[in-house]
Amino acid sequence: MSKKGRVLVAMSGGIDSSLAAVLLHEQGYEVIGMTMKTWDYASSGSSKKETGCCSLDSINDARNLAVNLGFPHYILDIREEFGDYVIDHFTDEYLAGRTPNPCVLCNTHIKWDSLLRRADKLGCDYIATGHYAKVREENGRYIISRGKDLNKDQSYALWGVSQESLSRTILPLGDLTKPEIRKMAEDKGFYELVNKSESYEICFVPDNDYRGFLKRRVDGLEDAVKGGEFVLEDGTVVGTHEGYPFYTVGQRKGLGIALGYPVYVTEIQKDKNRVVLGTFDELSRDGMYVKNLVMSKYTSLDDRLDTVTKVRYNDDGAPAVIEQVGDTMKVFFGNGIPAIAPGQAAVFYEGDDVVGGGWIHSSFNQQKLKNEALSTSI
Repeated sequence: MSKKGRVLVAMSGGIDSSLAAVLLHEQGYEVIGMTMKTWDYASSGSSKKETGCCSLDSINDARNLAVNLGFPHYILDIREEFGDYVIDHFTDEYLAGRTPNPCVLCNTHIKWDSLLRRADKLGCDYIATGHYAKVREENGRYIISRGKDLNKDQSYALWGVSQESLSRTILPLGDLTKPEIRKMAEDKGFYELVNKSESYEICFVPDNDYRGFLKRRVDGLEDAVKGGEFVLEDGTVVGTHEGYPFYTVGQRKGLGIALGYPVYVTEIQKDKNRVVLGTFDELSRDGMYVKNLVMSKYTSLDDRLDTVTKVRYNDDGAPAVIEQVGDTMKVFFGNGIPAIAPGQAAVFYEGDDVVGGGWIHSSFNQQKLKNEALSTSI
Protein backbone atom coordinates (compact mmCIF):
# COMPACT_ATOMS: atom_id res chain seq x y z
CA MET A 1 0.00 0.00 0.00
CA SER A 2 1.18 3.53 -0.77
CA LYS A 3 2.78 5.51 2.04
CA LYS A 4 0.42 8.37 1.19
CA GLY A 5 -2.59 6.13 1.62
CA ARG A 6 -5.46 4.78 -0.41
CA VAL A 7 -7.98 7.22 -1.91
CA LEU A 8 -11.35 6.61 -3.49
CA VAL A 9 -11.87 9.10 -6.33
CA ALA A 10 -15.33 10.01 -7.63
CA MET A 11 -14.97 9.83 -11.42
CA SER A 12 -17.75 11.13 -13.65
CA GLY A 13 -15.85 10.57 -16.88
CA GLY A 14 -15.31 14.29 -17.38
CA ILE A 15 -12.03 16.18 -17.52
CA ASP A 16 -12.04 17.52 -13.95
CA SER A 17 -12.60 14.29 -12.04
CA SER A 18 -10.36 12.39 -14.46
CA LEU A 19 -7.45 14.79 -13.91
CA ALA A 20 -8.06 14.66 -10.15
CA ALA A 21 -7.51 10.91 -10.31
CA VAL A 22 -4.44 11.31 -12.54
CA LEU A 23 -2.86 13.88 -10.21
CA LEU A 24 -3.37 11.76 -7.09
CA HIS A 25 -1.99 8.71 -8.93
CA GLU A 26 1.12 10.69 -9.90
CA GLN A 27 1.51 12.02 -6.36
CA GLY A 28 1.84 8.48 -5.07
CA TYR A 29 -1.58 7.73 -3.67
CA GLU A 30 -3.09 4.30 -4.20
CA VAL A 31 -6.08 5.33 -6.30
CA ILE A 32 -9.39 3.53 -6.68
CA GLY A 33 -11.86 5.05 -9.12
CA MET A 34 -15.62 4.99 -8.61
CA THR A 35 -18.37 6.23 -10.91
CA MET A 36 -21.80 6.76 -9.37
CA LYS A 37 -24.90 5.95 -11.35
CA THR A 38 -27.47 8.36 -9.94
CA TRP A 39 -30.14 8.40 -12.61
CA ASP A 40 -31.52 6.38 -15.51
CA TYR A 41 -32.32 8.76 -18.39
CA ALA A 42 -34.98 6.39 -19.70
CA SER A 43 -36.99 7.10 -16.55
CA SER A 44 -37.09 10.87 -17.13
CA GLY A 45 -39.47 10.81 -20.07
CA SER A 46 -37.16 13.22 -21.86
CA SER A 47 -36.42 12.84 -25.55
CA LYS A 48 -32.90 14.21 -25.14
CA LYS A 49 -30.01 11.87 -25.85
CA GLU A 50 -28.37 10.45 -22.75
CA THR A 51 -25.34 12.55 -21.86
CA GLY A 52 -23.48 13.68 -18.74
CA CYS A 53 -22.25 11.88 -15.67
CA CYS A 54 -24.79 9.06 -15.70
CA SER A 55 -24.45 8.00 -19.34
CA LEU A 56 -22.88 4.73 -20.43
CA ASP A 57 -20.25 6.64 -22.43
CA SER A 58 -19.15 8.58 -19.34
CA ILE A 59 -18.93 5.43 -17.24
CA ASN A 60 -16.83 3.75 -19.95
CA ASP A 61 -14.58 6.83 -20.24
CA ALA A 62 -13.87 6.74 -16.52
CA ARG A 63 -13.20 3.01 -16.56
CA ASN A 64 -10.89 3.21 -19.58
CA LEU A 65 -8.80 5.92 -17.92
CA ALA A 66 -8.44 3.82 -14.77
CA VAL A 67 -7.47 0.71 -16.76
CA ASN A 68 -4.89 2.64 -18.80
CA LEU A 69 -3.28 4.03 -15.63
CA GLY A 70 -3.41 0.71 -13.84
CA PHE A 71 -5.79 1.32 -10.95
CA PRO A 72 -9.14 -0.36 -10.21
CA HIS A 73 -12.50 1.18 -11.06
CA TYR A 74 -15.98 0.39 -9.76
CA ILE A 75 -19.51 1.45 -10.66
CA LEU A 76 -21.76 2.36 -7.76
CA ASP A 77 -25.50 2.22 -8.39
CA ILE A 78 -27.17 4.75 -6.08
CA ARG A 79 -30.27 5.35 -8.19
CA GLU A 80 -32.63 4.19 -5.45
CA GLU A 81 -31.22 6.37 -2.66
CA PHE A 82 -30.77 9.27 -5.08
CA GLY A 83 -34.38 9.06 -6.22
CA ASP A 84 -35.79 8.63 -2.73
CA TYR A 85 -33.93 11.66 -1.39
CA VAL A 86 -32.97 14.11 -4.12
CA ILE A 87 -35.82 13.69 -6.60
CA ASP A 88 -38.53 13.44 -3.94
CA HIS A 89 -37.11 16.58 -2.30
CA PHE A 90 -37.01 18.35 -5.69
CA THR A 91 -40.68 17.56 -6.29
CA ASP A 92 -41.81 18.36 -2.75
CA GLU A 93 -40.06 21.74 -2.76
CA TYR A 94 -41.78 22.93 -5.94
CA LEU A 95 -45.11 21.74 -4.55
CA ALA A 96 -44.35 23.77 -1.41
CA GLY A 97 -43.82 26.91 -3.51
CA ARG A 98 -40.04 26.90 -3.16
CA THR A 99 -37.18 26.58 -5.65
CA PRO A 100 -34.97 23.57 -4.87
CA ASN A 101 -31.25 23.13 -5.48
CA PRO A 102 -30.84 19.39 -6.16
CA CYS A 103 -27.15 19.52 -7.10
CA VAL A 104 -26.16 20.93 -3.71
CA LEU A 105 -28.37 18.38 -1.97
CA CYS A 106 -26.84 15.54 -3.99
CA ASN A 107 -23.28 16.66 -3.29
CA THR A 108 -23.73 17.05 0.43
CA HIS A 109 -26.20 14.32 1.34
CA ILE A 110 -25.78 11.57 -1.24
CA LYS A 111 -22.40 11.53 -2.98
CA TRP A 112 -20.17 12.20 0.03
CA ASP A 113 -22.02 9.78 2.30
CA SER A 114 -22.10 7.11 -0.39
CA LEU A 115 -18.40 7.56 -1.15
CA LEU A 116 -17.39 7.35 2.49
CA ARG A 117 -19.38 4.16 3.07
CA ARG A 118 -17.69 2.51 0.07
CA ALA A 119 -14.32 3.96 1.05
CA ASP A 120 -14.57 2.19 4.40
CA LYS A 121 -15.45 -1.10 2.72
CA LEU A 122 -12.48 -0.73 0.36
CA GLY A 123 -10.05 0.26 3.12
CA CYS A 124 -9.58 3.80 1.76
CA ASP A 125 -8.16 6.54 3.98
CA TYR A 126 -9.57 9.36 1.86
CA ILE A 127 -12.09 10.30 -0.77
CA ALA A 128 -11.46 12.83 -3.55
CA THR A 129 -13.46 14.72 -6.16
CA GLY A 130 -12.76 17.08 -9.04
CA HIS A 131 -14.39 20.12 -7.45
CA TYR A 132 -12.69 23.50 -7.79
CA ALA A 133 -12.45 24.30 -4.08
CA LYS A 134 -10.04 23.84 -1.17
CA VAL A 135 -10.23 22.20 2.24
CA ARG A 136 -7.85 22.69 5.17
CA GLU A 137 -7.67 22.03 8.89
CA GLU A 138 -7.40 24.99 11.25
CA ASN A 139 -8.12 25.20 14.99
CA GLY A 140 -9.68 21.77 14.95
CA ARG A 141 -12.10 22.67 12.14
CA TYR A 142 -12.07 21.55 8.52
CA ILE A 143 -12.72 24.61 6.39
CA ILE A 144 -13.94 24.80 2.80
CA SER A 145 -12.63 27.78 0.83
CA ARG A 146 -12.79 29.13 -2.71
CA GLY A 147 -10.67 27.51 -5.38
CA LYS A 148 -7.91 29.40 -7.20
CA ASP A 149 -10.07 29.63 -10.34
CA LEU A 150 -12.83 31.99 -9.22
CA ASN A 151 -14.62 31.49 -12.55
CA LYS A 152 -15.00 27.78 -11.73
CA ASP A 153 -15.13 27.94 -7.92
CA GLN A 154 -17.51 25.30 -6.54
CA SER A 155 -17.24 25.99 -2.81
CA TYR A 156 -20.88 27.14 -2.84
CA ALA A 157 -22.00 23.59 -3.59
CA LEU A 158 -20.03 22.05 -0.72
CA TRP A 159 -21.25 24.02 2.31
CA GLY A 160 -23.28 21.08 3.59
CA VAL A 161 -20.44 18.52 3.71
CA SER A 162 -19.99 17.49 7.34
CA GLN A 163 -16.84 17.99 9.38
CA GLU A 164 -16.33 14.22 9.56
CA SER A 165 -16.53 13.95 5.78
CA LEU A 166 -14.23 16.94 5.21
CA SER A 167 -11.61 15.39 7.50
CA ARG A 168 -11.16 12.64 4.91
CA THR A 169 -11.63 14.73 1.74
CA ILE A 170 -8.94 15.69 -0.80
CA LEU A 171 -9.69 18.29 -3.47
CA PRO A 172 -6.74 18.09 -5.90
CA LEU A 173 -7.93 20.88 -8.22
CA GLY A 174 -8.25 23.61 -5.59
CA ASP A 175 -4.96 25.29 -6.53
CA LEU A 176 -5.44 24.92 -10.30
CA THR A 177 -7.40 26.76 -12.95
CA LYS A 178 -9.51 25.26 -15.71
CA PRO A 179 -7.06 26.38 -18.44
CA GLU A 180 -4.25 24.70 -16.48
CA ILE A 181 -6.28 21.49 -16.27
CA ARG A 182 -6.97 21.57 -20.01
CA LYS A 183 -3.27 22.15 -20.77
CA MET A 184 -2.34 19.31 -18.45
CA ALA A 185 -4.77 16.97 -20.20
CA GLU A 186 -3.38 17.97 -23.61
CA ASP A 187 0.21 17.40 -22.46
CA LYS A 188 -0.74 13.92 -21.28
CA GLY A 189 -2.49 13.10 -24.55
CA PHE A 190 -6.04 13.03 -23.16
CA TYR A 191 -7.46 14.82 -26.19
CA GLU A 192 -10.92 13.27 -25.89
CA LEU A 193 -11.26 14.76 -22.39
CA VAL A 194 -10.21 18.19 -23.63
CA ASN A 195 -12.78 18.13 -26.43
CA LYS A 196 -15.56 16.61 -24.34
CA SER A 197 -18.54 18.91 -23.81
CA GLU A 198 -19.56 19.66 -20.23
CA SER A 199 -23.07 19.19 -18.92
CA TYR A 200 -24.64 21.87 -16.72
CA GLU A 201 -28.27 20.76 -16.56
CA ILE A 202 -29.87 18.83 -13.69
CA CYS A 203 -29.10 15.19 -14.46
CA PHE A 204 -32.69 13.97 -14.08
CA VAL A 205 -34.09 16.92 -16.06
CA PRO A 206 -31.79 16.67 -19.11
CA ASP A 207 -33.98 18.90 -21.31
CA ASN A 208 -34.11 21.62 -18.60
CA ASP A 209 -37.93 21.40 -18.62
CA TYR A 210 -38.63 21.04 -14.92
CA ARG A 211 -42.32 21.84 -15.49
CA GLY A 212 -42.65 18.84 -17.79
CA PHE A 213 -40.82 16.72 -15.25
CA LEU A 214 -43.23 17.74 -12.48
CA LYS A 215 -46.25 17.05 -14.68
CA ARG A 216 -44.96 13.56 -15.44
CA ARG A 217 -43.97 12.97 -11.84
CA VAL A 218 -47.18 14.08 -10.11
CA ASP A 219 -50.42 12.65 -11.47
CA GLY A 220 -53.11 15.27 -12.02
CA LEU A 221 -50.87 18.18 -11.00
CA GLU A 222 -51.61 20.32 -14.04
CA ASP A 223 -55.39 20.18 -13.57
CA ALA A 224 -55.13 20.65 -9.79
CA VAL A 225 -53.21 23.95 -9.91
CA LYS A 226 -54.21 25.64 -13.17
CA GLY A 227 -56.21 28.84 -13.11
CA GLY A 228 -54.52 30.51 -10.16
CA GLU A 229 -54.22 34.27 -9.96
CA PHE A 230 -51.41 36.59 -10.97
CA VAL A 231 -51.50 39.50 -8.53
CA LEU A 232 -49.47 42.66 -8.04
CA GLU A 233 -47.74 43.55 -4.78
CA ASP A 234 -50.86 45.42 -3.62
CA GLY A 235 -53.10 42.41 -4.30
CA THR A 236 -54.57 43.62 -7.60
CA VAL A 237 -55.51 40.63 -9.77
CA VAL A 238 -54.02 41.01 -13.27
CA GLY A 239 -54.49 37.56 -14.81
CA THR A 240 -54.43 33.81 -14.39
CA HIS A 241 -51.52 31.40 -14.51
CA GLU A 242 -50.80 27.70 -15.10
CA GLY A 243 -50.19 26.82 -11.44
CA TYR A 244 -47.84 28.05 -8.72
CA PRO A 245 -45.34 25.12 -8.92
CA PHE A 246 -44.43 26.17 -12.45
CA TYR A 247 -42.95 29.54 -11.44
CA THR A 248 -39.90 30.64 -9.48
CA VAL A 249 -38.97 33.83 -7.66
CA GLY A 250 -37.06 36.11 -10.03
CA GLN A 251 -38.62 34.66 -13.19
CA ARG A 252 -39.37 37.13 -15.96
CA LYS A 253 -39.63 35.09 -19.16
CA GLY A 254 -42.42 32.64 -19.89
CA LEU A 255 -45.01 34.28 -17.64
CA GLY A 256 -47.57 34.53 -20.44
CA ILE A 257 -48.76 37.95 -19.33
CA ALA A 258 -48.10 41.46 -20.64
CA LEU A 259 -48.60 44.50 -18.42
CA GLY A 260 -46.83 47.07 -20.57
CA TYR A 261 -43.69 47.05 -18.43
CA PRO A 262 -41.22 44.37 -17.27
CA VAL A 263 -42.47 42.29 -14.33
CA TYR A 264 -40.90 39.51 -12.29
CA VAL A 265 -42.18 36.85 -9.92
CA THR A 266 -41.57 38.34 -6.47
CA GLU A 267 -43.38 35.76 -4.33
CA ILE A 268 -45.11 32.38 -4.54
CA GLN A 269 -48.23 32.06 -2.35
CA LYS A 270 -48.79 28.32 -2.38
CA ASP A 271 -51.84 28.18 -0.11
CA LYS A 272 -53.72 30.66 -2.33
CA ASN A 273 -52.24 29.34 -5.60
CA ARG A 274 -51.13 32.92 -6.25
CA VAL A 275 -48.08 34.21 -8.07
CA VAL A 276 -47.12 37.76 -7.09
CA LEU A 277 -45.63 39.99 -9.79
CA GLY A 278 -43.66 43.18 -9.37
CA THR A 279 -41.05 45.47 -10.88
CA PHE A 280 -37.33 44.82 -10.54
CA ASP A 281 -37.22 47.20 -7.57
CA GLU A 282 -40.06 45.28 -5.90
CA LEU A 283 -38.10 42.06 -6.43
CA SER A 284 -35.37 43.37 -4.13
CA ARG A 285 -35.06 42.29 -0.48
CA ASP A 286 -32.46 43.32 2.11
CA GLY A 287 -32.86 40.51 4.61
CA MET A 288 -33.55 36.80 4.85
CA TYR A 289 -33.82 33.86 7.25
CA VAL A 290 -31.67 30.81 6.56
CA LYS A 291 -32.35 27.49 8.29
CA ASN A 292 -30.85 23.97 8.55
CA LEU A 293 -27.39 25.43 9.03
CA VAL A 294 -24.13 23.56 8.55
CA MET A 295 -21.20 25.49 9.98
CA SER A 296 -17.72 25.11 8.53
CA LYS A 297 -15.18 27.64 9.80
CA TYR A 298 -16.72 28.07 13.25
CA THR A 299 -18.77 25.75 15.41
CA SER A 300 -21.29 28.56 15.88
CA LEU A 301 -21.42 32.38 15.98
CA ASP A 302 -21.68 34.21 19.30
CA ASP A 303 -21.67 37.65 17.70
CA ARG A 304 -22.67 39.23 14.42
CA LEU A 305 -20.20 38.71 11.58
CA ASP A 306 -19.48 40.67 8.41
CA THR A 307 -19.59 38.36 5.40
CA VAL A 308 -20.11 38.16 1.68
CA THR A 309 -23.21 36.02 1.19
CA LYS A 310 -24.23 34.14 -1.97
CA VAL A 311 -27.87 33.25 -2.60
CA ARG A 312 -27.35 31.22 -5.79
CA TYR A 313 -24.55 29.30 -7.49
CA ASN A 314 -23.67 31.91 -10.14
CA ASP A 315 -24.03 34.81 -7.70
CA ASP A 316 -21.01 37.03 -7.00
CA GLY A 317 -22.24 37.50 -3.43
CA ALA A 318 -23.16 40.67 -1.56
CA PRO A 319 -21.92 42.23 1.71
CA ALA A 320 -24.10 41.03 4.58
CA VAL A 321 -24.09 40.96 8.36
CA ILE A 322 -25.15 37.58 9.72
CA GLU A 323 -26.46 36.75 13.18
CA GLN A 324 -27.02 33.17 14.35
CA VAL A 325 -30.01 32.31 16.52
CA GLY A 326 -30.05 28.58 17.13
CA ASP A 327 -30.46 26.79 13.82
CA THR A 328 -31.44 30.00 12.01
CA MET A 329 -29.21 32.64 10.51
CA LYS A 330 -30.57 36.17 10.22
CA VAL A 331 -28.96 37.86 7.24
CA PHE A 332 -28.97 41.63 6.75
CA PHE A 333 -27.77 43.02 3.41
CA GLY A 334 -26.51 46.58 3.29
CA ASN A 335 -28.39 47.06 0.04
CA GLY A 336 -31.26 45.10 -1.40
CA ILE A 337 -30.51 42.16 -3.70
CA PRO A 338 -32.92 40.67 -6.25
CA ALA A 339 -34.56 37.25 -6.40
CA ILE A 340 -33.93 35.71 -3.00
CA ALA A 341 -35.69 32.41 -3.63
CA PRO A 342 -36.84 30.22 -0.72
CA GLY A 343 -35.46 26.72 -1.17
CA GLN A 344 -32.13 27.83 -2.61
CA ALA A 345 -28.87 27.56 -0.65
CA ALA A 346 -27.27 30.57 1.02
CA VAL A 347 -23.53 30.42 1.72
CA PHE A 348 -21.62 32.84 3.97
CA TYR A 349 -18.00 33.75 3.21
CA GLU A 350 -15.34 35.40 5.35
CA GLY A 351 -12.70 36.25 2.78
CA ASP A 352 -12.35 33.06 0.76
CA ASP A 353 -13.46 30.80 3.62
CA VAL A 354 -16.92 29.28 3.88
CA VAL A 355 -18.29 30.20 7.31
CA GLY A 356 -21.29 27.99 6.73
CA GLY A 357 -24.50 27.71 4.79
CA GLY A 358 -28.11 26.66 4.88
CA TRP A 359 -31.42 26.73 3.04
CA ILE A 360 -33.23 30.03 2.46
CA HIS A 361 -36.51 29.97 4.38
CA SER A 362 -37.88 33.45 3.66
CA SER A 363 -36.84 37.01 2.81
CA PHE A 364 -37.95 40.44 3.97
CA ASN A 365 -37.41 44.19 3.67
CA GLN A 366 -36.10 45.68 6.90
CA GLN A 367 -37.86 49.04 6.50
CA LYS A 368 -41.18 47.34 5.83
CA LEU A 369 -40.81 45.28 9.03
CA LYS A 370 -40.00 48.45 10.99
CA ASN A 371 -43.05 50.22 9.58
CA GLU A 372 -45.31 47.27 10.39
CA ALA A 373 -43.93 47.11 13.94
CA LEU A 374 -44.46 50.84 14.36
CA SER A 375 -48.05 50.71 13.12
CA THR A 376 -48.79 47.78 15.44
CA SER A 377 -47.41 49.64 18.48
CA ILE A 378 -49.50 52.70 17.64
